[in-house]
Amino acid sequence: MTVVGPDGQPRCGWATSAPEYIDYHDTEWGKEIRTDVALFERMTLEGFQSGLSWITILRKRENFRTAFAHFDPETIAKFDDTDFDRLMADPGIVRNRLKINATINNARALLELDDGEFTELLWSFQPAKHKAPRTLGDVPATTPESVAMSKALKKNGFVFVGPTTAYALMQATGIVNDHLKACIAR
Repeated sequence: MTVVGPDGQPRCGWATSAPEYIDYHDTEWGKEIRTDVALFERMTLEGFQSGLSWITILRKRENFRTAFAHFDPETIAKFDDTDFDRLMADPGIVRNRLKINATINNARALLELDDGEFTELLWSFQPAKHKAPRTLGDVPATTPESVAMSKALKKNGFVFVGPTTAYALMQATGIVNDHLKACIAR
């Protein structure tokens, strides 16, 4: 079900509990992204969100951008032990050893692909048909496409990209549109 926001407009039920959510929901979530760096940023943030509240990640997003060189894969791929230690000591991000290592690994995996190939790979899993959900209960955690995306990413050397994270990435980047049927952003 949609929830009426402070401006009187109907939004997805999760989107009105904080100003950051409203802005993210209205201006970013579900909007198409088709560049390697922007998709890499979203994949990384979705990975860091695993097990946490998305609001935590949103509130630390600028810190993540600074800490991870604005998600430039070429820079991150060169991160060494000193960079890892710096990241583990940075209270502005989520300090999780596995997630930091995954980001560095995934930057290296992305660089193994040709320019634009990462974008093409992710978008190749866009479903042919995707019905507008009426309620939040209609929104799945995974789909056959997200399972296939996860497998393809892992085959290409990416880590920390399970089917649930892959589906969240698909939602965040417009590969699927999971705004509720009555939502203003639909």
